[in-house]
Amino acid sequence: MPEGDTIFRTAEVLRAALVGRRITAARTQPRPGLRRVPDLSRLIGAMVVTVEARGKHLLIGFDNGLTVRSHLRMSGSWHRYRAGEPWSRPLRQASVILETSESVAVAFNTPVVELLTESDLRQSWALTTLGPDLLSSAFDVDEAMSRFRERDAEELGNVLLDQRAVAGIGNVYKSEVAFLEALDPWAPVASFEDAELASALRTARRLLQANTRGGARITTGSPVRGQALWVYGRAGRPCRRCGTQIQVRRQGDLARQTYWCTYCQPRRQPN
Repeated sequence: MPEGDTIFRTAEVLRAALVGRRITAARTQPRPGLRRVPDLSRLIGAMVVTVEARGKHLLIGFDNGLTVRSHLRMSGSWHRYRAGEPWSRPLRQASVILETSESVAVAFNTPVVELLTESDLRQSWALTTLGPDLLSSAFDVDEAMSRFRERDAEELGNVLLDQRAVAGIGNVYKSEVAFLEALDPWAPVASFEDAELASALRTARRLLQANTRGGARITTGSPVRGQALWVYGRAGRPCRRCGTQIQVRRQGDLARQTYWCTYCQPRRQPN
């Protein structure tokens, strides 16, 4: 499941393959689920100058002023191949194909792809409304705290996922951070002290940074298969700390699954 750490690592890989190289072929594959099909032919001949992760968005910038913005949602992924190397997935799953003389970058099963001008980029609602990026070297914890407090009436689990509050947390980290901080994901943000929220943000940032190196996502510190996560995906199994059965329930308008331990994360009454 792509979250901020996945996009950060993807940007590093594509940056090494694409930056400083000219695009020799570019196209979008019409496929079910792709919301728009931008004309990428305008990128042919352009040089890639930047590849940037911004929260869960990946931005590829070109020297002609255009930018490809992609969002992987739940199932998308970017792959890098050498020129002529067989792909690990079929062409029918490709959403974007960018070729240089040395490599090919392919976005598979990616439902959000846009080609933006400099003006579009400045006015993009998806980007301009983003909260502070947890993986940015310039992460502003005070701004993130302010955005959390603007959502005092909303459930913590929903706010942790809200990219307008803070960018980079997905469904896995939502549950893992709330567990590690012993916070009730169903309580409104107003139920928590500033120190508790700030600690949760620090933990989210630490976990995301620790998982930017690739491989299986780990929050427990254990690389052993089946022991990498505290609560996510473990409904009905015993809590690793107290033995209580892990619970799961859908939360928010998007009905995203939240996992938690009722003993380690006791119900929090609003202040």
